[in-house]
Amino acid sequence: MERSCEPELMEEAAQALAYAEADFTGSDQAFVESILERLQATSVVPARVVDLGCGPGNISFRLAESLPACPLLAIDGAAAMLEPALQRQQAQPLRWPLLRFLKACLPLEPGTLAALPPLFQPPFQLLVSNSLLHHLHEPDVLWHALRRLGAPGSLVVLRDLRRPENSDAVEALVARHAATAPTVLQRDYRASLHAAFRPEEVEAQLRRAGLTGLHVQAVEDRYLDVSGQLA
Repeated sequence: MERSCEPELMEEAAQALAYAEADFTGSDQAFVESILERLQATSVVPARVVDLGCGPGNISFRLAESLPACPLLAIDGAAAMLEPALQRQQAQPLRWPLLRFLKACLPLEPGTLAALPPLFQPPFQLLVSNSLLHHLHEPDVLWHALRRLGAPGSLVVLRDLRRPENSDAVEALVARHAATAPTVLQRDYRASLHAAFRPEEVEAQLRRAGLTGLHVQAVEDRYLDVSGQLA
């Protein structure tokens, strides 16, 4: 099955509401735990963390609680997706004092981060992303962003969907994982599976970007992980 792109930004109010109200506790917690496990397996000290494509902040808030001493910059290009995160943070302003949300798209325009306090400026020692890659029409912008935002030795941990072999496999995954989800989430999940990359495609992207320290692994029935340290 060939890849078919979906919109890069999730700008519909209905999308933002559905994602904010959906319960992704299991998958979100599993991803955060995998980040922390990889972090513990290295000598990386995350003085600064960046979450690319943070959406409503599901991973950002969990990481901010797990690493409370680390400034965390969470970036997303869609104002509608960031709004629930900002509302949640404003409701408890003292709970995540070192978490900062920023509306910006990849590739980052020169000077985008210059106005931020130094705590939230690169280099970042931990770079994470959950379900951003498949939204990008030109995936290389993500890999180039990692090189610019990180430093030698920085830890990268990404999780994304992986594209099934055919449309029947797509429908099977939708039935298995989104059968009771709202219609908008079923629609988006189906589109995301069609837009996702295969592991071998991501490996080729990493070679083009010169990111030889990052490795791709198929996980469960629908994900791929990219992790490793920047050279």
